[in-house]
Amino acid sequence: MPMSLLIANLSRQTLIFKREGESVRTYQISTAKNGAGERTGSGCTPRGRHIVRAKIGASCPIGTVFVGRRPTGEIYSSELSAQFPERDWILTRILWLRGCEPGRNRFGDVDTMRRFVYIHGCPDTEPMGIAASHGCIRMRNADVAELFEMIEPGMPVLIEE
Repeated sequence: MPMSLLIANLSRQTLIFKREGESVRTYQISTAKNGAGERTGSGCTPRGRHIVRAKIGASCPIGTVFVGRRPTGEIYSSELSAQFPERDWILTRILWLRGCEPGRNRFGDVDTMRRFVYIHGCPDTEPMGIAASHGCIRMRNADVAELFEMIEPGMPVLIEE
């Protein structure tokens, strides 16, 4: 068993951080409204074994807005939300995932990394505990910032139903 592991459970809408087999922290999350699935363009959350490919946003303030994995210089607010009501907000920190199972979640039209699937912050007004995202794993901003500090690139992530 790996020393540290993240387990995202789609039916429970939880993310568990385990260290040496022991649960360290459990977070409420929000996964894809379209359910589980791996295909490009599906809007689904991919299942299976993954790793954290990259950590993005280490020195950014809570609420930093990201587009294309780059900070825009904006900090999320209700006014900004009203100005861009259709934006899928990616805030605070990004943990970019890469699939580890060729043909299931890596390579071809099922590639998690090329689908830009992340664990990321979202507006605190968004519900947690229910599937509502466009495929990513959403977390509260304070939670994703906390998790970000506890993990390293290469950490295993299991996404299960």
